[in-house]
Amino acid sequence: TTGVPKGAGLTHSNFVSNVMALDAWGMFEHEKGQKPEKIRHGGFHTYLGVLPWYHSFGLTVAMLSACFSGSSLVCIPDPRAGNPPFTEVLKAVQKYRPTLMPAVPTIFVAFANHSQLDQYDLSSIIGCFSGGAPLPPEVCRQFEEKTGSIIFEGYGLSETTPVASANPANTQNRKIGSIGFPVPDTDFKIVDIDTGLEELPQGEDGEIAVSGPQVMQGYWNKPEETEAVFREIDGKRFFLTGDIGHMDEEGYFIITDRKKDMVLVGGFNVYPREVEDILFTHPKVAIAAVAGIPDEKRGEIVKAYIQLKPGEEATKEEFIDFCKENMAGYKQPREIEFRDAIPVSNVGKVLRRVLRDEEVQKQSG
Repeated sequence: TTGVPKGAGLTHSNFVSNVMALDAWGMFEHEKGQKPEKIRHGGFHTYLGVLPWYHSFGLTVAMLSACFSGSSLVCIPDPRAGNPPFTEVLKAVQKYRPTLMPAVPTIFVAFANHSQLDQYDLSSIIGCFSGGAPLPPEVCRQFEEKTGSIIFEGYGLSETTPVASANPANTQNRKIGSIGFPVPDTDFKIVDIDTGLEELPQGEDGEIAVSGPQVMQGYWNKPEETEAVFREIDGKRFFLTGDIGHMDEEGYFIITDRKKDMVLVGGFNVYPREVEDILFTHPKVAIAAVAGIPDEKRGEIVKAYIQLKPGEEATKEEFIDFCKENMAGYKQPREIEFRDAIPVSNVGKVLRRVLRDEEVQKQSG
C-alpha cells in the first residue's frame, strides 16, 4: 500500500509468536465492573471479520487469533455493502453479537458517521483493535461516544506479522494518539533517519526500529532491499520501519508519520498526520488526507483532500480559516480539494501516494 510491492518472508514461527504475544497482552473487562483478564478461550468471544485475510492485519489479529482462542469468527466479505454503505455490517453486529473487532480507522469513521447507527445494537462489542493506519484522536472519541465500545490502537507492518506494539485494552492505561508499548518479546529503538544506527534521546523524533520474533526473515528474493532495512544494534537484528516517531515522557510510543510522506515546506518538516488530526476535529469532516505536492517556489506545499460527512456543505475559505486558527503557518494547507471519496486500499488505508501521483500527472500534463 505504500510503494512497489515486495514479498515479506514470514515463517510459521513469526505468526505463532505474534498470535501468542497478542493473547498474552490483551486484558479485557469481560463483564461490567469485573477485573480485566486475558482473552477467554473456548467460545466466549466472537470476532467481527471486517478485514481481508490476505492482509497480515486481518490474517493475524482476526482469523488466526480467533482460531488460537477457540472463538467464533463472523466473516464480512464486503463491509461497505448496504444502502447506505456499511449498513449490512451493522446488521451483522446486531445479529451475531461480536465481542472483538479489529479494524482500520476508516471503518470506525464509517460506523460513527452512519445515518442509521442509532437503530442498531452494538453493545456486545467490548474491544476494538485499531491498526493499519494512524487513528485520529477525534475519530476515536466520536466512535466511543456513539457506540460505548473501547478502541485501543496498535502498530505494525506486514514485515512484523504485523503487530509490533499495542495500547493496553482499557481506558485507564491506554493513551489516545499513541501506539502504546512493544508487545511481549519485542524491542523498539528510535534511531537517526540517515544511518539507522544512532539511538536518539527519549522525546526526540527518529525512525522506529523493531526487533522481535515476529520480524520477517527478509524480502523474498530481494537481498539488496533486505540488507537496506536491517541494522545490528547491541547484538540484535533491528528492522527499520520507515516510520517516524518517538517515546514520550511516560514511555508510550508516538507515531509522527511515514518517512516517505514527510513534506518539506521551505526548510520545515511537515508531517501529514499532524495536519489530518486537526482537520478531523472539524465537525463537517468525515475523512481527511494530506499530501505534499510539488511547488516551484517552496519545493513542496501542503494540500488537503476532504470528504465531508453526508449532507454537509463547506467552502475552501471556511477550511483555510479553520487551519489558520488551529495550526502553525508552515503547516497550513495551501490548497483544499473536496472529494466525494478519498482513495483507500482494499484494507481501508488512505492512499496518499495516489493523491500525490495525480497531482504530478496534472502538473506534467
